[in-house]
Amino acid sequence: MADLRRQKPDLVFHGGDIPYGGCNPSEVIDLIAQEGWPGVLGNTDEIIWSSAARPALEAAAPKLKPLFRALFEIAAPVTRQMIGDKRMVGLQQLPVELRHESPGHKNLVLTHAGPGNIWRAPMDTADDAELENTYKTLNAEVVVYCHIHRPFVRQIGKMTICNCGSVGMPYDGDPRSSYLLIDDDKPAIRRIEYDVEKEVSRLMASDYPLKEWYAEMRRRGSYVPPPEDL
Repeated sequence: MADLRRQKPDLVFHGGDIPYGGCNPSEVIDLIAQEGWPGVLGNTDEIIWSSAARPALEAAAPKLKPLFRALFEIAAPVTRQMIGDKRMVGLQQLPVELRHESPGHKNLVLTHAGPGNIWRAPMDTADDAELENTYKTLNAEVVVYCHIHRPFVRQIGKMTICNCGSVGMPYDGDPRSSYLLIDDDKPAIRRIEYDVEKEVSRLMASDYPLKEWYAEMRRRGSYVPPPEDL
C-alpha cells in the first residue's frame, strides 16, 4: 500500500485469491472494497463456496491430493466462517476476466489463470508457443495473469504476457511482495520488502489452520507441500 501511494497509479486491479492463506481475510477484502479496486475471481476464492472442481483436479493430479484436502477441507470452511456471508457474496460477483481499454494505450486483459479456467495456467518456464496458444484467444495486446505466484514479463510477437507474482505468497524464492506496474505501456515487476517475521508472528499467534505451513511459505517465498498427516 505504501509503495502504491508513492507510485500513484491511475488504476489498480487485483488478480483474485484475496482471503486465502492468511489470518486477516476480512480485513483484506474490506481494504480492497474501500479502495474500490476491481478485479477477477481466483481459484481459492471459489473454494470458499464450491468444491465442484475437486474431483477433476484430483483425477488429473493424484499426487496433489494432500494439497486439495488442505484447500477444500481445512482452509476453505474456516475462511468462509471468518469472512461471513456478505463478503463471500461479494467474491461470488467477481468476473473471471477483466478487460481494460483506453485511448492511446494498449488493450489489456486480466485473468486469474487461463482463459475460462481459474485452476490451470502455464508456468513461468513455459515456452513462447505454450503461452501464445493459451492466451491468443483473448485478442489482447497485454495479458496479465496470476495463479502461479511467479512473476515475469515476456514479449511474444505483438503480445506481452505478464504474471504479477503475489503480494502475500510469492513462489519464486523471493519473499518480497510482488506486483506488476504498467507505466507508459511498459510492464515491470516491482518487489517490495516488508517485515516477514512480523507477519509470521501475527499468523502464528492466530487460530488459522495449518499456520505453520503458511508461515514456512512466507519465509521461503516459495511453495512448500502441505503436511502429509492432515
